[in-house]
Amino acid sequence: MLWNTLLLALRSIRRNLMRSFLTVLGIVIGVAAVITMVTLGKGATRSVTEQIASMGSNLVIVMPGQRFGPGAVPGAPFKNADAEAVRSQIAGARLVAPIVTQGATAVYQANNWSTVVTGSSDDYFEVGNWEIAAGRGFTEAEERAGKAVCVIGETVREKLFGRLHNPVGSEIRIRQFACEVIGLLKAKGQSSMGADQDDIVVMPLRTVQRRMSGSQDVSRLSISVKDSASIDAVKVQLAELLRERRKLDENEDDDFRVMDTRQIAETLTATTRILTMLLGAVAAVSLLVGGIGIMNIMLVSVTERTREIGIRLAIGALEREVLLQFLIEAVVLSSLGGLVGIALATAASIGLSSLMSLPYLFDPGINLLSFLFSAAIGVVFGYFPARRAAGLNPIDALRHE
Repeated sequence: MLWNTLLLALRSIRRNLMRSFLTVLGIVIGVAAVITMVTLGKGATRSVTEQIASMGSNLVIVMPGQRFGPGAVPGAPFKNADAEAVRSQIAGARLVAPIVTQGATAVYQANNWSTVVTGSSDDYFEVGNWEIAAGRGFTEAEERAGKAVCVIGETVREKLFGRLHNPVGSEIRIRQFACEVIGLLKAKGQSSMGADQDDIVVMPLRTVQRRMSGSQDVSRLSISVKDSASIDAVKVQLAELLRERRKLDENEDDDFRVMDTRQIAETLTATTRILTMLLGAVAAVSLLVGGIGIMNIMLVSVTERTREIGIRLAIGALEREVLLQFLIEAVVLSSLGGLVGIALATAASIGLSSLMSLPYLFDPGINLLSFLFSAAIGVVFGYFPARRAAGLNPIDALRHE
């Protein structure tokens, strides 16, 4: 009986293909939108996680000031001595890279490019998980003397040197002094904040302080924690040491921030998850609209087929058989819409992931859930028309024109 009922439902759908297509269009769009939004959201979360990992493993960042954004309270910059104190007094610190940044224009022959000059030690490359594609890093002698040498990022190489793939040995001009390129960094791409990580020129810390900033200020400290040490314990020790060095009283708040990559990753991934849920919820509204469309067209179908229903009831069909026929028809419509929506979402997700440079992550769970939800919509919104068809009086139905 169930098979015959299914065949009747398919025959009825085939009789009005265009109407059936327009009916399920809302379901198709709803399912496709939900799956696409969730898939892109998961891809964005994975991308953020990978980009945070590219910053360095077991990384702790110390910055002056109490917080980011509006209302942030600035703090006094660190000094070179603060980095030396962390290096010598924090047992869990493996590497310490003091960092100062300056905006500048780099010039090579007729080409120039506005970039960010970062002053640090040779530890900066390992702490920041940088790989040197060509050349080398800084020597101790170059760091002590503040020699004018630099390691450049891929974006700077492309803008200044064009087709020259290995600029090592060339000289570029930064402000009023010449700097020898001794290394080229392997490309990293965009950061989780959208900044180009490869748009960078790295010099010894003393070089930048003497020739560019004119002070011993350090804008932040990047610290790589030993694998055997607890990051939380190191953060507590750092806070205690810096409070002592910055002469803060017990009742004074910290005028610096100690963060690790786990916190940054958790904050950003939580944000992307919330946005994904909001976008998915908005997209799911179209599924409800599609369900209303199914109920509307099924009510029209009951009106059009009143005589057919009357004949079936008159020759012995049970009410539940008529109810099942129309209910299955509604479920078939919504299920077909769900399947087409899944196919459309897969194509859209792959295309948009490639366009947005996000990883494509197929999630069988959301695909199955969307399909089941679309079928459930067919049951919910198809029940009332089916109930109405099954409740028709055979005599009144046969008289219907």
